[in-house]
Amino acid sequence: MMARSLPIGITMFVTDESIGPVRLARETEARGFHSLYLPEHTHIPVSRRTPLPTGEEPLPEEYKRTFDPFVALGAAAAVTSRIQLGTGVCLVAQRDPIVTAKAVATLDRIANGRFVFGIGFGWNREEMESHGVDFRRRRAQAREHVLAMQRLWTSEQAGFDGEFVRFEESWSWPKPVQQRRPPILIGGAAGPKLFAHIAEYADGWIPIGGAGVREAMRELRRAMEQAGRDPTTLHVVPFGSIPDRGKLEYYASIGVTEVILRVPCAGADVVLPLLDEYAKLL
Repeated sequence: MMARSLPIGITMFVTDESIGPVRLARETEARGFHSLYLPEHTHIPVSRRTPLPTGEEPLPEEYKRTFDPFVALGAAAAVTSRIQLGTGVCLVAQRDPIVTAKAVATLDRIANGRFVFGIGFGWNREEMESHGVDFRRRRAQAREHVLAMQRLWTSEQAGFDGEFVRFEESWSWPKPVQQRRPPILIGGAAGPKLFAHIAEYADGWIPIGGAGVREAMRELRRAMEQAGRDPTTLHVVPFGSIPDRGKLEYYASIGVTEVILRVPCAGADVVLPLLDEYAKLL
């Protein structure tokens, strides 16, 4: 596979101090990129008991000022027609699943079937605590939230009786344009627990960075096969990849399906020239 055939997307923290989501989406689509992903943090408690997973300090300003991804992507959907629009990632354990199911379905309708539901388990303990989430149980809670959402998307009447989610038989429209559901990609470090989640209820993996992806993909494919699912349907979408043609060729050779390049949280004067530079890789 040639590198030019590997789709390339963009991810960026959009804030009240950066280029806005409408212009970012228009400019991303105009340059021929495949997708735009926006992250989520509802808030950051000032206690800062949990360090960034990257070890970066002080905390970058954008973490405090992140736009709601569904509102921002709705605005982006209204001014684009081709690019995929995704959460990268949505912190599903921290969200009410009934409300989020409706947000996902509504956004997929507005985007005419272009939404990709990137989700994650989260890293900030005190942020989770504000939402009543036990850090040790966050994976189980996220799983149940997604299973409940899937039921709401696919059934005319849906109820759920789990440990974290309970609701009686209910009506909930709209349904997503994409059926049975929009693609679900789970972000996180490689390992049996993560791959079991993907094999059970998702469609792909968002590795953070590129180290060890080739070996990990073998394990993920095995997990899919053991769950009775076709591993050739997997989406593997590394975020924060190095914008290098050789790297893209390597990813294409091992079966990665899309690469997401990171753009810094900044104004148009910084972002647009960088998009021009990245577009040379298309």
